[in-house]
Amino acid sequence: MSTYDLIVIGAGPAGSAASIRASRAGARVLMVEKAPMGRDKVCGDGLTPRAIAALDDLEIDYSSAHRIDGLRMIAGRTRRQLPWPDNGVFPPNGAVWPRRLLDAHLATAAAESGTEIRWRTEAKPTLDDEGRVTGVTVDGRHIKSEMVVAATGAPGLVARMLGAERVADEPHGLAIRTYVPSPRHGDRHLEACLTLKDSDGTPVPGYGWMFPAGDGTVNIGVGALSTMKGFRNLNLNSLLDGYRDLVRDEWEVGDYTTKPRAWRLPMSATRRHGPGWVAVGDAAGLINPMNGEGIDYGLESGILAADLFIDSPATAPERYDREIADRFDAFLRTGRRFSFLIGHPLILRSGLRLAVGTQAVADITLQVMGNLVRPDTPGAAGRVLRVADRLLAIGDPLLRRTRARSS
Repeated sequence: MSTYDLIVIGAGPAGSAASIRASRAGARVLMVEKAPMGRDKVCGDGLTPRAIAALDDLEIDYSSAHRIDGLRMIAGRTRRQLPWPDNGVFPPNGAVWPRRLLDAHLATAAAESGTEIRWRTEAKPTLDDEGRVTGVTVDGRHIKSEMVVAATGAPGLVARMLGAERVADEPHGLAIRTYVPSPRHGDRHLEACLTLKDSDGTPVPGYGWMFPAGDGTVNIGVGALSTMKGFRNLNLNSLLDGYRDLVRDEWEVGDYTTKPRAWRLPMSATRRHGPGWVAVGDAAGLINPMNGEGIDYGLESGILAADLFIDSPATAPERYDREIADRFDAFLRTGRRFSFLIGHPLILRSGLRLAVGTQAVADITLQVMGNLVRPDTPGAAGRVLRVADRLLAIGDPLLRRTRARSS
């Protein structure tokens, strides 16, 4: 029987962040990943200023990533190009870093920090008779640890074993992306088109994006929330093709360089911790319902899990859940409830006009779309989100009863 202090299942940003932090603090860490090194994770590849702050915290060199200075929002004929806020809370810059490169870079940093990594290896949490996780099982062999970090992305076998699946009645999302060549690959702004429609002309609660990678290509994709009218009949490939046609001339895009790939966006989790384990990143449902972004939350949650483990392995799971709740729950809860509202086409159309209609409101939308809102966020954005949380909590039962029909 092998023994480690900490075992991490999954080598994405959240898992690597936990591994880097714990290894640097002197813990003996094993990170297990079922895919080979260099695998390409389907993603929009965008890094918000919040993600950059987390990379800075980990002392990660991201100079090879393409710098992004702000967000361009489009709603019909209205366009607003906004710089990231320079208010001292987060850096005023983001990036686009293809996941095959970002994940490999972080995994390498984890290995250099002392983490042992096993690629092409599937691990399952091992539970004792009392339901406590005591390590993992790999190829029928038990590997023991004081705590296991589930960094497995969208819910799957590990989540089912831990009872940490998505909450069935809560919103979730689907997205699809590929890459296209474009002479605008060096653009310094992310672009989000908020006024998408499906093939029947139904407004889509989601957006289409153009994320310039600086390498000759642009990450192009679309995403939609499950609260959308007719969601079950939504054809993502057709939605993406329609969006490509919309931006074709302005971005001078070429043909898709890879086959479009879709993925799920879990936005809730029934549990984020238990005796001997915690879930981080997507596995904990830490995805912004209003933009589908989760890399920054993954990095932050991985760092937090490691810090609390180093401080006190026995109390880390419960403390982790409390601190994650303090940091994220109000904002994510508000986003999920808001998604019920914008699932109705009429409300969505009115909301989009409001979202970019004035500079003041657009600035708030920027902070929401950029994952820049925290419980202590100063100014209008923080106040609006706190008020919205209270009001939507009152209306939650009605929102759920009157949600748009998904089919």
